[in-house]
Amino acid sequence: MPAGRHLAHPASAAVGSLSYFAAAVADSLAPSGWSVELFHRRRTSRNVVSFHREILVVPGQARASAVPRALPCCNVRAVRYVVIGCGAIGGTVAAGLARDGHDVLVSDADAEVVAAVNSAGLRIEGPVEQFVAHPAAVLPADLPDRLDGPVLLAVKAHQTAAAAATLAARLHGDAFVVRLQNGLPSAALAAAVGQHRVVEAVVNFGADVLRPGVVLRGNRATFKIGELDGRPTDRVAALAADIADAEPTGDILGFIWAKEAYGATLFATAVSDLPIHAVFEDPAYRRMLTAVAQEVLAQAPVRVLPLDGFDPVDLDRSFDELANFNRQSAKTHSGIYRDLAILHRPTEAGAILGSLQGFLIGKIGDLIRAIEQGERSCTRENLDLLAAYERLDRLGRPLNAVVCVAGAPARAPTGPLAGRPVAVKDIISVAGLPTRCGSPASDPTPASTDAPLVARLRAAGAEVFVTAQCLEFAAGFAHPDIGDTRNPRDRTRTSGGSSGGSAALVAAGVCDLAVGTDTGGSIRIPAAYCGVVGLKPTYRLVPTSGIFPLAPSCDHAGTLTATVADAAELLAVLADGAGTVSPPPDGPPTAGVLTAQLADPSVTREVREALDAALSALAAAGWRLREVRAPWLAELGRWEQVLAEIVASEASEVHRSRDVTRYAEGTRSLLRFGSTVTQAQYARAQASRASLISAIDATLADVDLLAGPTVGYCAPEQDPPFGVGDDHAEGRFTGPYNLTGHPAVSIPVPAAGLPVGLQLAGHRGGDMSLLHLAAAAETVLAALAAETALAAECGSPPGRAPDRPASEE
Repeated sequence: MPAGRHLAHPASAAVGSLSYFAAAVADSLAPSGWSVELFHRRRTSRNVVSFHREILVVPGQARASAVPRALPCCNVRAVRYVVIGCGAIGGTVAAGLARDGHDVLVSDADAEVVAAVNSAGLRIEGPVEQFVAHPAAVLPADLPDRLDGPVLLAVKAHQTAAAAATLAARLHGDAFVVRLQNGLPSAALAAAVGQHRVVEAVVNFGADVLRPGVVLRGNRATFKIGELDGRPTDRVAALAADIADAEPTGDILGFIWAKEAYGATLFATAVSDLPIHAVFEDPAYRRMLTAVAQEVLAQAPVRVLPLDGFDPVDLDRSFDELANFNRQSAKTHSGIYRDLAILHRPTEAGAILGSLQGFLIGKIGDLIRAIEQGERSCTRENLDLLAAYERLDRLGRPLNAVVCVAGAPARAPTGPLAGRPVAVKDIISVAGLPTRCGSPASDPTPASTDAPLVARLRAAGAEVFVTAQCLEFAAGFAHPDIGDTRNPRDRTRTSGGSSGGSAALVAAGVCDLAVGTDTGGSIRIPAAYCGVVGLKPTYRLVPTSGIFPLAPSCDHAGTLTATVADAAELLAVLADGAGTVSPPPDGPPTAGVLTAQLADPSVTREVREALDAALSALAAAGWRLREVRAPWLAELGRWEQVLAEIVASEASEVHRSRDVTRYAEGTRSLLRFGSTVTQAQYARAQASRASLISAIDATLADVDLLAGPTVGYCAPEQDPPFGVGDDHAEGRFTGPYNLTGHPAVSIPVPAAGLPVGLQLAGHRGGDMSLLHLAAAAETVLAALAAETALAAECGSPPGRAPDRPASEE
């Protein structure tokens, strides 16, 4: 070779290190008269490659001295890295280090992975880069007995303890472990190897294992390395120099907590089959995702730093940024989703989220465990349930509407109510949850079986996710230790009793479907107060076994829903299809207007005006209205007394053998009153009841339904008493249908202030026909509400509807 020739060669893809190949070139050519310049290649996070001159070997140097003389300028010895875990992160980092000239030993517990790497190399695919590296691979048991260099720990978080035990006796000298894992710093790792041997990292690029030895690199993203105490150290600097994309930081904990908060939201996305970006950009899940991140951030002991679009001080904007960030990645789903839906193996959720507090964090864990155990699959309905949990926590708890929350409720995977959250009044048995009945004197033992109606809900795919607060034993009084449920329309008012919790959850928007019970109006009165739809079905259409009884001959189970259509869907499931196939009436509906109820002294001016406007709107829409004045309507006070005697007498019998000393005073008063009802009084009340059944049947003979007020006034501040004291005629218009068993539904009507309910009652067994008519009325009243709102906005009164028809005897 002639002297004076010059060779420029890129030495390595790792900062500050030379590949063996480049060093060998320099070593062999320099003695032959070549001037050798070695350039160092640096890969940035933007995938820009630049070269920097590192070493000049002067012609004529002796072979033995050429490379050593370069050592002060640059590390020319490839570092021996041991990488524990050849998954998405470990495989990507190991392949990069091996490609860049380092001596890499990979260890993985999967023999198939070890065999694949040893036979075909470690392949990186995807839009970021594509190459094959050839590190050696061994099983954990075959690791060297002595490790004195850096160890990169990239196993799943729940495998940390086992990996730490493997490393504990092998680390010697200056050996240390770099934790390339999700989750907070591991106490198990620090205890096993010593905290001084642990370096932390945050790895946020997206990668997935496609098959053993093959990893998809989806994007480039933040890769930070640092000491827990924030000190700049030589080992951190060397790691950042050797590992592509890695950067040193003195605030590693700030990034770890950012990844923990961001990662918790990724765990939430994993319970569905939607891509990460689709969940992040969907408004239906934004509040839930924000609340999940906030639960984590509230526990951070350090200032949390921004991370790839995740900004702890602007979470709403963060999810827009994160949606865009993940949309551009070839990795569409999280690693947790891959474990759940594709590999069907345990995830690291427990190890990462388990140490954190938080209502939603706990519910994410519940859902992931259910999927791991094969009880659920990754579907959008799981996200909908998480969103319902968030609303429950934010909107339901402040109303005192929540008793017990079920995590990952058991249900059929399909059905007419598949994935729809349903709240159940807390006197109904729900397996696994205590039935508290609104009383501290109830049995705290979880129910062993579901009430039949709950079993029907589960079989229909419904999410029975919460038990809703009620008055004590549904008897009409709130226990002072528990309190009543507040009205979401005005928290200074009651939501009504005794199914007030169910009504409030629907009115607050927590869920569209709830189940309650009704013995004298306990579904319809809360529905009227809260502005939702409340149905008391035909007596015994919905089974009441498994429900703590108040008065068995008057008890009904029914629905509280956002719309009449929801009520029909829920009733069809609760009744198991019985009595739900009635065709709608032919022609315009005929409604019997109960003018005696409208004229009752208990009806306030605002309720009367709202109902008059609603009935006029129905008339304008073609409904035929007949004003009914039947004899039974002149005895409304009598039916209140009949109902009180029957209910109090039967309730007294139900509680006869129970210790009532811890009951609320109002509940005890009702039971004492019931104990004074003689058999003769009870028999007379039952006889009066029979006559009322015949009277209402006769009133219904020539009409499709009866229409009147649900309750005479808007929601009061406190629940009036039932059976004893002045109840202010609260159940005056609802109670008769409990005595007779006729179906009755309360629907909200447009009102200037608090909600007002219109009660429609139908023929026994004609529940679905009644709901068809109620749905038609709901449509008319929605139009009236829109017209009223528009008129108010424009400052002019709405158009006057035709007067109602004249009365008929």
